[in-house]
Amino acid sequence: MIGPFRSRFRLHRNGDLDLRIEDHERELIGELLEQLRKLLMGTTPQGAVDPSMRRLYPTAYPEDPGHDAEYQALIRDQLLALRLEHLDRVEVTLNATTLTEAQSNSWIAVLNDLRLVLGTSLDVSEEEVITSLDPEDPTTHPKAVYHYLGHLLGEIIDAVNP
Repeated sequence: MIGPFRSRFRLHRNGDLDLRIEDHERELIGELLEQLRKLLMGTTPQGAVDPSMRRLYPTAYPEDPGHDAEYQALIRDQLLALRLEHLDRVEVTLNATTLTEAQSNSWIAVLNDLRLVLGTSLDVSEEEVITSLDPEDPTTHPKAVYHYLGHLLGEIIDAVNP
């Protein structure tokens, strides 16, 4: 068990990062990784990307759909390949206790992608704060996961950027 004052992440001089998260956290992250991979690889029946993915592939030219389609065609495959590479790296290190700098960067990228997708599907804002949990509200659990991911991401970023 991690005590209330013990950091879950510690940066070593060589750039490695101690990763001390609980087994249930690793399990949750593993489940989320599977869901993200399915979203990244899937499309809707019309060949479009799932709407919850729109923040991962933002519109570059909102006033010019033609230019935006060209941009998306040029960049989407590169972004997808990079996201899948990060996903692979996090999956391989899911049970690790120490991460290299490249692995830490992949964790940061994937946690951010998970937050973007989940936040988009929940239509939450960065400023939204959970003040109480209503067990009857079907969005309570996903919102709690969203805020957990934000907290975890913040902790890792703080650790790697002292």
